[in-house]
Amino acid sequence: MRIGSHFFAYLSRMRFIQRWALMRNTAPENVQEHSHQVAVLAHALAVIRNEKFGGHADAGAVAVAALYHDASEILTGDMPTPIKYDNPAIRKAYKAVEAVAEEKLLHMLPEEFQPVYAPILTVTDPETERLVKAADKLSAYIKCVEELKAGNSEFRDAAVQTRAALEEYELPEVTYFLETFMPSFSLTLDQLK
Repeated sequence: MRIGSHFFAYLSRMRFIQRWALMRNTAPENVQEHSHQVAVLAHALAVIRNEKFGGHADAGAVAVAALYHDASEILTGDMPTPIKYDNPAIRKAYKAVEAVAEEKLLHMLPEEFQPVYAPILTVTDPETERLVKAADKLSAYIKCVEELKAGNSEFRDAAVQTRAALEEYELPEVTYFLETFMPSFSLTLDQLK
């Protein structure tokens, strides 16, 4: 009996990996939920770039890259940001671990699909990567704002740091999103009417 590919069974387990493990959360978030939000945001940033700033980003490719941007965490788990980025040696080592995990995931696919998924699991286009990273940071900022709105002061410093990191990107599409769409995340459902 031939055993099939485990690739999609592994991907479905993204929902079991919790994010923000070191912080008290009013609304827990898993990697699958986060990946969906990052894909929506990355797509939006690409559309904003194209429609408002004359860019030529492939919004579909950006969205797909965002969907898979944390796929390696199925094998590595989610390392908290303060640990992952605190030390250059840890950051470098974690990048190497991510690369091994991405390769392992890729080889779970039948050979004929590997060339299709290789550039999705390991993004090589710098502009796609930049938009996905910005969307990832934007997702973190939205999480901070929503936690603060729920009265969780645990996210106060993270919100300030994440907003500053977003502004450091100096991407006009990020600035546009922050000015146009971000204020709504602080509103209640009744205020959104």
